[in-house]
Amino acid sequence: MVFPTLRLGYLLGYFSGQITKAIVNSVRLGVLDAADFCVRLDNDMMVGVFIFAVITYVYVDARRRGFDVSALRYEDLVARPLDMCRAILEFCRLPVSLAEPAVKAFDVDSQENTMIKKSVLGRFTEPQLTPLKKAKLNELLLKFGLPLIGEPCVVEGTLFCSQ
Repeated sequence: MVFPTLRLGYLLGYFSGQITKAIVNSVRLGVLDAADFCVRLDNDMMVGVFIFAVITYVYVDARRRGFDVSALRYEDLVARPLDMCRAILEFCRLPVSLAEPAVKAFDVDSQENTMIKKSVLGRFTEPQLTPLKKAKLNELLLKFGLPLIGEPCVVEGTLFCSQ
């Protein structure tokens, strides 16, 4: 709703999956077969799940091609911020002593000077997940071999904090 390009893509993608495919093709991510992304964005949650699918697809492809990249789960970061910051710093070979200042940084809106700052995003109501929307979203997730809504999403190379 606040990024004009994404909003336009969503509005146009509502009419045709061919438009979504053309948008993905124009981004030229190289590893993508744009034909796989011929998806009609027919509900208010589809664009978010679609972006997740594209990003995850690119990440998994990068790992498959030998790039040393790792993922982390937002849920883990929120549930155990200090432990996850330690895991991230260890992975990056940085001093673990920076974990506490890193957690304190979460209290600051990192997007304060952008159009997606918390005060702007907070104005939007959370969309409702209806059974029909869930079925359509799960269909898209299945297409890309991703876990369904409600299932844990742990892709290869996901960082975890030590217990």
